[in-house]
This record gives sequence, structure tokens and C-alpha cells, in this order.
Amino acid sequence: MESIQGVTVSIGEAAKELGVSVDTVRRWTDAGKLKSVRAPSGHRRFYLADLKRLASRELKQLDERITINYARVSSHDQKQDLVRQVQVLESFSTVNGWQFETIQDLGSGLNYNKKGLKKLLKRIMQGDVGRLVLTHKDRLLRFGAELVFAMCEEFETEVVIVNKSTEELSFEQELATDMIELITVFSARLYGSRSKKNKKLIDGMTQAVKDVQ
Repeated sequence: MESIQGVTVSIGEAAKELGVSVDTVRRWTDAGKLKSVRAPSGHRRFYLADLKRLASRELKQLDERITINYARVSSHDQKQDLVRQVQVLESFSTVNGWQFETIQDLGSGLNYNKKGLKKLLKRIMQGDVGRLVLTHKDRLLRFGAELVFAMCEEFETEVVIVNKSTEELSFEQELATDMIELITVFSARLYGSRSKKNKKLIDGMTQAVKDVQ
């Protein structure tokens, strides 16, 4: 469709031109960031020239946003694994020419209250993060990573998973790891993280898992 001011396109075509979701186009329009006109049918139409100008500006802004590498392990015993994760992430980001920061976390993948995770989510919601890089999806959270990925999509943060295959654990090993993490979290809340009861319960569970394997 062409008007006196130039060619106009539908909201779907506008989203494609900008490389964002239709919901993002609606949000930008409602916020006054993007101009639209109403067609006789009542649908929104967008000037193609405006979209091209905005796309150029937005792409530049995205390039200027930081890449964050996020590494996590569950316990102090896995510190060497944390070091390896950081090395892989930083090498990957360097090779791709990305300006990056690295956030490290120590805590269960079932724990949503970790310091590093909260810092990461805050940065994403502030619009500072152009790219989130992980070695594996489970390094973010054991369950619920998809919710964070949905947040990343909403704030135009690209998610890059270096190793998209599952970690080399059997189903039984994954289940055992999840059980140990669950017991660790709830035992610490029940008895206190440094109590003898807590240590005895965790040690007993860990030994039981080893015996089964």
C-alpha cells in the first residue's frame, strides 16, 4: 500500500523488516517509538522509510550492547568445572569478536535466588544485554530456563548455547543430580546449611547415589 508519504506495510511485514516480534512492534508503537497509520480496515500500517531508519539505528544499538557469559556450578567441589566453563565461554566470545562480561554463579540449578542470576536478569531487563552465552541450557537453571529465554526474546537479547546437545549424563545420572540438589536445598532450609543433620543427610544421599551407580 502506498500513501502520499510513502509505502506502508502491515505489522507483520514491519516486524520482519526490523527483525523483532510483532508484540515488540506493538509495544514500540504504543510507546511512541514507532509511527503508524490506520488503514480503512482499521489495521495498523507502517511507513517503510521509517522502518528502515529505525532498523539501522536499532542494529547499531544492539551491536553496542554487552555480551554476557554466564557460568554456574552447584557446589564448591565443582570449582574446576566452573573454570573450564569460563574458559570455553570467553574463548567463544573472543573468537566471535564480542565485547563481553562474565558472570559466575555457585549454587543449585533449582535456586532462583542466586546472586549472579539476579544480576543477569536485572541487566537483561535494563536493556543492557545484547547477547547471553551459555555452555549448556542447564547451566542457567535446571528447570525454568525457558522462562528466562522468553524474557530474553522480549528484551531483544540473543541467546547463544555453545553446546546444544545435552550434557553427557545418563537419564539416571541426571535424575540423581536433580534429587541431590533438591535434598540439598530443602535440607539446608530445614536444618541450616552448616548443621550436622544437614551434612549427614546430604552425605547419606550422595553415598546412596554412588552405590546405585
